[in-house]
Amino acid sequence: MHLARLKLRDFRNIRRLDVEFEPGFHVLLGRNAQGKTNLLEAVYLLATLRSFRGVGNAQIIRHERKAFFAGGLAIGQAKNDIRYYWSAVQRKLTVNEKPIRRVADYLGALRTVVFCAEDALLVNGPAKSRRRFLDLLLTQTRPGYLDLLHRYTEALRSRNALLKRDSPDNVLLDSFTRELVGNGEKLIVARREVVKKLSPLIRLGYRKIAAKPEDARIDYAPSVREDFAVDLAKSRIREQRYRSTLVGPHRDELKLSLDGQAAAQYASEGQKRTFAIALKMAQADYLAGIHGSPPILLIDDVMGELDAGRRAGLVPLISRVGQALGQVFMTCTEENWPGELSDNLHRWQVDEGTVSREG
Repeated sequence: MHLARLKLRDFRNIRRLDVEFEPGFHVLLGRNAQGKTNLLEAVYLLATLRSFRGVGNAQIIRHERKAFFAGGLAIGQAKNDIRYYWSAVQRKLTVNEKPIRRVADYLGALRTVVFCAEDALLVNGPAKSRRRFLDLLLTQTRPGYLDLLHRYTEALRSRNALLKRDSPDNVLLDSFTRELVGNGEKLIVARREVVKKLSPLIRLGYRKIAAKPEDARIDYAPSVREDFAVDLAKSRIREQRYRSTLVGPHRDELKLSLDGQAAAQYASEGQKRTFAIALKMAQADYLAGIHGSPPILLIDDVMGELDAGRRAGLVPLISRVGQALGQVFMTCTEENWPGELSDNLHRWQVDEGTVSREG
């Protein structure tokens, strides 16, 4: 899969962009704050309809403008001409000129994996960052998962609204509880299965880029310990006190450990960075295995932060994507440009929101 064309209007500091890309390795060079990361953000947005920076779409609109447009031609097993217009009052998404009404019908038109500074949250951040990592991977690989997650979320929201009342309607509460349990049990099964498949990929990826051999593990820790319905019944008194649903997939955890110790508490900053990259490498390998072709890799100034040993471990993943006629976009400055990646690449200069090809 690759992105053959990217069109942007009023996107961050980019007023107007219309550029074509070949398969292969693309390096975006320029000083800081020129718009390199904005280009990666635009490609990621076309894949997921959200920013990897954790901000809403309103913050993506260029200063003093009312809307942005992002479009692209994604080429995989089929060609998908994607057009996405967003403003505070209107959103329009089309693929090959056909309107898309449901996000679940869209995801997969373009697949990406991003390596960025925000990845640190996968190790250091709250549990919701790791749940989001699992959920994104499942929406990209398991048909119906996004709808299932939405149904669970809606049942949870309704159930919590009832619990906040002084005298909740028990009949209605039981109805939402049954819906929560039915959808929640399926979420637990899906998450457990994907963690089981990811675990060996993460262990292998970590060893490829680590400074020394260590056993990196991920373990799925659902908040449901026995039976979901039974656990909810047991927590009913505590729910009345806290006025919230205290058990379920919305409280699941993904435990990360190195040599049997919790990575967040005991790993060094270098080990945490390595673990985060290993998670993303596993995500890319898993997507490639499911779909038969690698996702587009978006690498935001990550290589420059790694020592030579860790960079050497990441290079084979980048090379495999290139050999499979995939695509890699990487941002860096001239000062932190990794020389071992200097063969067979396309160089682009980014300066104050404008993009031009070098050479």
